[in-house]
Formats: sequence, C-alpha cells, structure tokens
Amino acid sequence: MGAFPYVMGMRSPPLEITFTLPTIAPCEHIAGNEKFVRKALGLQNRFLAPCGRSLMDITIDLEDGAPVGHEEELRQLAVTSLRSPENVFKQMGVRIHPPGAHETARDLEAIIRSAGAQVAYLTVPKVRTAREVRWIAGVMQHHLQAAGIQRTIPLHLLIETPEAISAAAELAKMPEVETLDFGLMDFVSHLGGAVPASCMRSPGQFEHRLLSGVKSSIALAALSAGKIPNHNVTVDVRDPESAYADAYRARNEFGFLRMWSIHPDQIEPIIRGMMPSAEELQEARAIIAAAQAAAWGPIKLDGRLHDRASYRYYWGLLQRAGEGLPKNP
Repeated sequence: MGAFPYVMGMRSPPLEITFTLPTIAPCEHIAGNEKFVRKALGLQNRFLAPCGRSLMDITIDLEDGAPVGHEEELRQLAVTSLRSPENVFKQMGVRIHPPGAHETARDLEAIIRSAGAQVAYLTVPKVRTAREVRWIAGVMQHHLQAAGIQRTIPLHLLIETPEAISAAAELAKMPEVETLDFGLMDFVSHLGGAVPASCMRSPGQFEHRLLSGVKSSIALAALSAGKIPNHNVTVDVRDPESAYADAYRARNEFGFLRMWSIHPDQIEPIIRGMMPSAEELQEARAIIAAAQAAAWGPIKLDGRLHDRASYRYYWGLLQRAGEGLPKNP
C-alpha cells in the first residue's frame, strides 16, 4: 500500500514509516441466500469510513450456504450479486469449497469466468498446506487469463486444522494471500474432545491456553507477513454486545483486525470493537499533525516524546479508520 494523502489535509508520512497492512473492512458479513445477500448489500452504506469505503465486506458462502444438490443455483446467485448495480462498493467476496472437494473447480470456473472482475476476494476453507493454496491460485489464474481479466484476486485462507496452524507462517507469506481467518469451531472439532465444547464460545475461546496460543500464532503469522488476521464468529446471535466483547478482546488482546459476522445485528458491534476509539483517533490526529509540522522529526506532546516509531503506529490507526486513504472513485 502506497503513501496516500490524509483526507483532513495532512500529507502522508515518509514511506519508511507508513503503515503497510492491506486496506480491508474490519467486519466480514457472511450471507448464504438471496434474501441475506440483498439485505447485506443494503446495509453497506450505513457503515462508511471517511474515505468512502464501507466498513463491512460481504461474503457469499458457497461451502455451507447451499443445500446439497443446489450448488449451481447458489453459484448463479453469487455471479448475479457480484454483477448487480447494488454492489456499489465492490466489497463482496465468495467462499468456495475446500481444496480437493468435488465442487471446488466448478466454483472457481463459475465465479471467475462470469464475475472475475467484480469479486473482491476468494475465501478458501479448510486449508492445510501451501501446495493446496498454490493449486487454487493456479486454477484462479487460468480462468482469469481465459476471461481476459488482468488482475489477481486476493485469497483469504480459513485456518481450521492443526496442519494449517503448523503452516500458518508459510501460508501468510504467499503473495496471493490477504488474510488468515481462524475457524474456531472446526479447529476444536478436529482435536477429538481434547478441548471442551464450551471453548467454542466466550470466555473459554480466549482463556483456554491451547486456543489462546493458537490465536496468537495465527495473528502473529499474518501480521509478520503484512497480512490481516481475521477472527472467528460469535455464535450468540441473541446478544449483539457479545459480538462487541469478542471483537474488542480479539483486537486488543490478540491483534486481530477483522472479524466475521453471522447476523446483521452483529455488524455494528463488531466494527465498534475492531475500530480505534474516538479518543484513540483524536490522539492520533494530534500526533500526526504535530509530526508533520516538525518535518517528521522527534516531538514532545502532552509531556511525552514521539518519533518515527510513534508515527508509524498512529498513522496505522488513522488508516484503519479510513482517514489516511484516498476517496472511493
């Protein structure tokens, strides 16, 4: 990500101190049928960053969203939705079937050949090895070239198995990869009862030592490679504030910068929990403004010293809030 003008008139910092993680919405909302997709598209405009991008992405779920035997119908829904005029923000991705599944090759062909220019990303579930990701990337590029589309579609990898945990650092370094997503419930299921079912939700998901270590390793692998760690769902859809509490802990204790939503009522709480607070942003603006006035040299503000390490951090906060990015065209 390059150096962009700050929307309030500030120039961006020198490149060597500019935040470099991908620009991506803090909430990923999952939809599995036409009603939910249309409702989600109608919600995107409610959650806008200053740059004009929505703070929520929409993912159409081809893996778990279609009843058996109706996969082609859901693929067509995905294509129609991606190409629809309602897809104003172009922030819609598709979750395909796992590598090696019978439906995966058809998912890639159908989505890329018909809507490869519109799909924002592809989520790949149950990844185990880098070899599987290379196969997905290769098939993706084949269809992009066949369709005459000159781009690479970012891949979001769903980490759900012990094998994938071991390969997390290697997976994060792959150039096509944009996020590492944690699939908590599938991961716990793969452990054969070693971790209790209560740890598929809070507070156990954060406090069980094995799971807290896994979350930390995924987040560190992603961030170290300049990618985004994406947190698992909150299964309690009756209390939206539980999604806020999970998002807040995931961000502030484990370093996750994005989280899944499985119900419309969870979107706002997740964004609130994942985004910098008003107080954090006010402080960041003041520090960056003072740093710019000092030609990015060291400064003293409110009794504290700041230098380029501080500027990198606070500029990153502004970019996460969409304040250091260009306006949407």
